[in-house]
Amino acid sequence: MSFTNKEGKLIVLNIIDTIQKHKDYLSEIDGAIGDGDHGINMNKGAAIAKPQVEKNETLSEALLSLSNVLMEKIGGSMGPLYGSIFMGMQAVLGNAEIIDGALIEKMLKQAYDNIQMISLAKTGDKTLVDVLDPSVSAYTAVYEKTLDTCAALTACSQAAEEGMKATCNMQAKLGRAARLKEKSIGHQDAGATSCCLILQTFCSTIIAFEKANERN
Repeated sequence: MSFTNKEGKLIVLNIIDTIQKHKDYLSEIDGAIGDGDHGINMNKGAAIAKPQVEKNETLSEALLSLSNVLMEKIGGSMGPLYGSIFMGMQAVLGNAEIIDGALIEKMLKQAYDNIQMISLAKTGDKTLVDVLDPSVSAYTAVYEKTLDTCAALTACSQAAEEGMKATCNMQAKLGRAARLKEKSIGHQDAGATSCCLILQTFCSTIIAFEKANERN
């Protein structure tokens, strides 16, 4: 399967929509062991980026717009982290007209590589890495074995869900929650939750492109 860079703009619009719909949920989760402002900050970035993205013509342009807003307008650690994720995707995508499964794999891998360049977080630390790492690995494992993009995206989405839920049983090693030590166990990580929502929206939007193409 494949889709055009122009069609792909919808991915970013859907991600923005997902963030805005779940802003209260994200802040509620963050309030248990953090500042309680994760949803507020993510929604702020989404709201600022949306008018710019609507004017963009391609996924490449939309990713760049969202990345720049998150890096420049959002406080705390999450702005730069998510800005780096989307910047990584955009850097690999470039001006490619057609996006296929192999290019999606490269986009996901670069997104994770960018996080590793700016963060010390590793799996088990109760962060978004606990979602990103298994999701990228799941996509790669299925795609390289089957060359089935939809199956790989489905595996990616499922791994994101599992990674998010797994943070409940972890003790936070980084960030504000780390100060709570054992008391952080039993609470789902807010960054892992937003990462899961973003990745699942990324995957479901692309799968929808394929289903639409099948109908046509």
